[in-house]
Amino acid sequence: MSTEHRLVVGGVQVARYVAAPELDIRLGPRPYLHPVRTLAGVPVTDALCFDHPWHLGVSVAVQDVDGVNVWGGRTYRRGEGYVWLDDHGRVAHAGWLPAGDGIGHLLRWEDQAGRVLLTERRRIAARLAPGGWELRFAYALSAPAGRDVTLGSPATNGRTGGAGYGGFFWRAPDGDAVAYTASAEGEGAVNGSAEPWLAVTGGDAYTLVFRGLRDADRWFVRTGGYVGVCAALAFERPLTIAAGTTLERDLTVLVADGTALPPR
Repeated sequence: MSTEHRLVVGGVQVARYVAAPELDIRLGPRPYLHPVRTLAGVPVTDALCFDHPWHLGVSVAVQDVDGVNVWGGRTYRRGEGYVWLDDHGRVAHAGWLPAGDGIGHLLRWEDQAGRVLLTERRRIAARLAPGGWELRFAYALSAPAGRDVTLGSPATNGRTGGAGYGGFFWRAPDGDAVAYTASAEGEGAVNGSAEPWLAVTGGDAYTLVFRGLRDADRWFVRTGGYVGVCAALAFERPLTIAAGTTLERDLTVLVADGTALPPR
């Protein structure tokens, strides 16, 4: 099995996809994209970071999947805060899907014992776009036929401060960064918003423009402490995938050099 794939746009390698990383279970092992770069070669992801080693470039992760931590790190428990528990799961390779020039991946979300929590069909593609290139990241999570599956977050488990993370997550490099939408600017103003797009600029080096929220999803944003954006599935309330049904999401991210996009 090939464990790595490359995404190439206009003859430039813009991303590496690590399909089956060998990581400690406490890091929430899962496929991820890293490094991701602009067309000029500027890195726009970080992974295995000193502050949060379970942040893995661009990935899909949820801290509470029916009580299993498929995010990595400590688990937030109501009344206790973040604690280390032996509750970690993984997102494991199950097969490849036809995807043309992109990546098609079949995955199993499992607990430590190998019990399947969810199955996932994922498609990743990259193409040239005005101002840079665009990543399309589509995923579909299916619950088993006989069991509902509930997704939660630190926020739904009692943490305050807008910590409703979980879902498609992008860890950007450390450094000065500003997040903004069409109507607001700054972490405090945009975290928890449901704007059609959200942008992050890293100094004058790069711009990332995220699109694709659905239903009750919200943008989880951090620019202080670390830089990250999540299209959060359970920002305020748990999200249940009913037995035998599928939750689908389709995100796009414009990756551009400089700070010219989008208009503010």
